[in-house]
Formats: sequence, structure tokens, C-alpha cells
Amino acid sequence: MTRPFLKWAGGKAKLAPTIVAAAPVGMKRYVEPFVGAGAVFFALNDVRPKTPAILSDANPDLIETFSALRDSLDDLTELLRKLSNDYLARDQLERRKLYYAIRASTPPGAIGRSARFIFLNKTCYNGLFRVNAGGGFNVPHGRYKHPRIIDEEVLRNCSTALQRAELRSADFSAVCTEAEPGDFVYLDPPYHPLTATANFTGYTRADFGQDDQLRLRDAFEHLTRRGVAAMLSNSDHAFIAGLYGSAGFRIEQVSMSRAINSRGSARAPIPELLIDNFERVGLRPAEG
Repeated sequence: MTRPFLKWAGGKAKLAPTIVAAAPVGMKRYVEPFVGAGAVFFALNDVRPKTPAILSDANPDLIETFSALRDSLDDLTELLRKLSNDYLARDQLERRKLYYAIRASTPPGAIGRSARFIFLNKTCYNGLFRVNAGGGFNVPHGRYKHPRIIDEEVLRNCSTALQRAELRSADFSAVCTEAEPGDFVYLDPPYHPLTATANFTGYTRADFGQDDQLRLRDAFEHLTRRGVAAMLSNSDHAFIAGLYGSAGFRIEQVSMSRAINSRGSARAPIPELLIDNFERVGLRPAEG
């Protein structure tokens, strides 16, 4: 599979083959309102490279980086190579100083900001993306001995895949409204927390809370009533199961591990939910 060019908490690289195999026969367009690192999109592109796509996310910095990779691969690669060489030539103390200097900077152009985004993603603690109330990236420096800041083959493959993608930063509801019969919509929202202390709310300035989960359920229902095939991932929580099970959506429990976690014990597989509306919209899934 084409590998995502970013590390991403909650990324769907391991689940992507299952989602791609389930994509409906005759899909005309792929729509992903919570694109994250794009693991599902890149996996889908490997088997259906001519399928147009709409990729969106509430994180404008992420979408700017996707756009720079799609439209300015050579310039972005050159700048990343310079950042990588500078960083890797330093000892740990000097790397830390450089990291915080770059974290505090705001490059004037989209390519510079995108190179900064990728650099921070590869060198920050645990590959997290978190911002403070002012929208500033605030993840501390990681301690990787040999971080792979630039992988030119991965960047090139991802850039090629993105040529058929429309990119935007928008609320998921606006993107879902544009979906039409014949599209396949995959939704991977911030998961509903399993415990009170597990809630991660620093992805954007705005939290994604219970009210947003309700809005998402309503959007999923509206897609279904319009005959748009859709699939959704979320945590295996009674609240989520109740929202979708009571409406007649198919719910499958899948086992997923957490690749990004500071504690190895926390990377053990845990159950998640994969929800689809295929039966309700009268479409059969593709045969794997």
C-alpha cells in the first residue's frame, strides 16, 4: 500500500484494507471529511487509482500541507531535505533547541509552513498533533535517535495519489451535504472517549464532544436517506453503539492496536466499531 507521509494518532493504516475491500461496487467518488493522515484514501488509490476524491479536515494546517504536497512536491521536498540534514547533524541538545525554534516560527509561505508541519510531525513527542487555545502547536520534542524526517519515495507516491483529490478544510457536515448517490463516504471522527480521562480535545481549537457525535449521527442518517453509501469508525462505547444500532445501521466490532502511544502496554489491541449503512441504502459491498 501507499504509506501515509505523516504519523498520526488514530491513523487507519491497519484498518484501511478492510474499509477498501468493503467499498461499494460502482463507487464514483470517494469522500472523507476527517482525512487525518489519509491512510484509507492512499490504500483506496492503490486499487482504484482513477477514483476522484474529496478530502477534508477541520485542521487547516493539515490541508495546507496536503495541498503543498500535491501541487509543489519538488519545492517541498527540497526544503524538507534541508531541515532534515540540519537536524540530523546535531547532537540531542542542539536538536532540541532547533525543534523549539522551528515550533515557535511561522514561515511566511505555504511551502515553508508545510515543511514545518511535516518536520514537527516527525520529530515531536509520539507523533501527536495538539494545539493550545490560541491555535499554536504545543507538543514537546521527541527523543528519536534516527527520525525519518523525509522519505522521498513516500512523498512522491502520495503526491501522485493526491492529483485526483479536491482538498478543503471544512466542518464534516458541509462535506457530507455535498455527497451524492454513487459516492462512498468514510468518516473517522475524533473518537468518543472510553473514560473521562481519555478525552483528547487538542486537535483543533474547538473540542469534538458529545453534541458533535450527535451531529455526526444526524449527518450519517441524512446520507442514508439520500441513498449515499457511508461507513464510520468510532470507539466501542455504549453511547456510540446506541446511537447507530437503534437506527438500524450494521455495527461490526473490530480489533485495533494503537501504534502511537508512549507505553507499549497501551498499544495492545482494543475493540472499535465499524458502522455502515449499506443495507439501508440497498447497496452491496465489494467482494474482498
